[in-house]
Amino acid sequence: MFKKIFSIVSLSIIVSTLTSYLMILNFKNSWENSDRKITPVHLVNYDENSVRTYEQGSFAASAPTNFIKASTIATPTVVNIQSTLKGDFDVWGMGAGKSSGSGVIISKEGYIITNRHVIDNAKSLLVTLSDNREFKAEIIGQDPSTDIALLKIKSNNLPFITFGNSDSLQVGEWVLAVGNPFNLSSTVTAGIVSAKGRSIDILDDAYRIESFIQTDAVVNPGNSGGALVNTRGDLVGINTAIMTKTGRYEGYSFAVPVNVVKKVITDLLEFGKVQRGILGIGPENVTSDLAKSLNLPEVAGVYVGRVNPDGAAEKAGLKPSDVITKINNKKVLSVPQLQEILATFRPGERLIVEYFRNGAKNFTSVILQNKMSTTALLPDQDSEMQNALGFELRELSPQEKKQFDISGAYVHSIRKKTTIGKTNMEAGFIISKVNNIKVGTVSQTINEISKVKGKVKLEGFYIDFPGKYSYEFYME
Repeated sequence: MFKKIFSIVSLSIIVSTLTSYLMILNFKNSWENSDRKITPVHLVNYDENSVRTYEQGSFAASAPTNFIKASTIATPTVVNIQSTLKGDFDVWGMGAGKSSGSGVIISKEGYIITNRHVIDNAKSLLVTLSDNREFKAEIIGQDPSTDIALLKIKSNNLPFITFGNSDSLQVGEWVLAVGNPFNLSSTVTAGIVSAKGRSIDILDDAYRIESFIQTDAVVNPGNSGGALVNTRGDLVGINTAIMTKTGRYEGYSFAVPVNVVKKVITDLLEFGKVQRGILGIGPENVTSDLAKSLNLPEVAGVYVGRVNPDGAAEKAGLKPSDVITKINNKKVLSVPQLQEILATFRPGERLIVEYFRNGAKNFTSVILQNKMSTTALLPDQDSEMQNALGFELRELSPQEKKQFDISGAYVHSIRKKTTIGKTNMEAGFIISKVNNIKVGTVSQTINEISKVKGKVKLEGFYIDFPGKYSYEFYME
């Protein structure tokens, strides 16, 4: 009897072992032969030998997790950035203040992406590579609406990262954050994509674009401007912020999608400023009650609360109460997602918009405009001075000049804790005089300000408030 039981148990062990071996062999073959579709998308106006194209792999969901290769690829491309801030003393009265962050090398000639807040108000920048070499860096351009900046160091044959495709990222996908938290160089942490299209209301700009990749990869002070990479080692985002009450990591971090970053740096290199394609609507998220009242097929899309006069949307036939559901056949679920999509286009580019009106699906062709309500690409107009002072000016439109019988430079946005921000000036102020000299354009305004050494007095008015106003600051 005992021999019989032993024989049965032995046979079961043999069968079980053989089955396990066949399952492992089958999985190995399945993984090695799985469909890995690669779709290259090339950067605009870049030398292919200098900056790699980005590509997105499609992997089996049960693929083994291994972060070693991605870490090995990404770590040499991430740098430490030390900023010496303008001003004679820091908050402790100990001399020039300093701040630090991270950056990512994107070309062998030394172009580096980082966050704008890492280099804001910097007097000088020192970049330390992963091999401990140090270089001074210059600022090529910066964009307050996405918190992205582009730097350049003088070197050649540097290791540089490959651009991925943030549109292909999936919630639940593994990602790595590479940076220099607390000045600890070449630190790698792992997590998953927790959400996409997240807005956390941290950027101080009228045209801010907040459609962050949310992850649970550990990010701390010093990680800003560092790389968020997928398991291939491709750049999919720039780590920018954390949600915290203590100033330290508490579970969630946020990164600017690389597809938005790519557009920003391309514009900065080509034009010196970002060419923002504007749809010209007041967007709102669709609620359950709104979807029900408008007879929408699902609770998704962007509700058009307002249509700007002479804007791109109005010229394309869009009206208040329309609901935008797709752009160029890409599904639009929320306002942040719409902003992210539009951020990858320039003025003058044509989009196909799918929208619902009165319960019926419609399509229209929209040509995006710039801030001046034209389709032209705007030159880099005195942007260095505007960035230094902390505001953004635009020309008055022909309609504004005619309707209000005015001339001057329109203050479009103001950054907090800057020279202009400290004057208590509000966005919407129209500058008509600089130190009692009349100005009628942005160039005239900046030209008059740049002549002054000492006190500058800006006079003007607001369209919506009666009376004249003046603001003063000092130029070094």
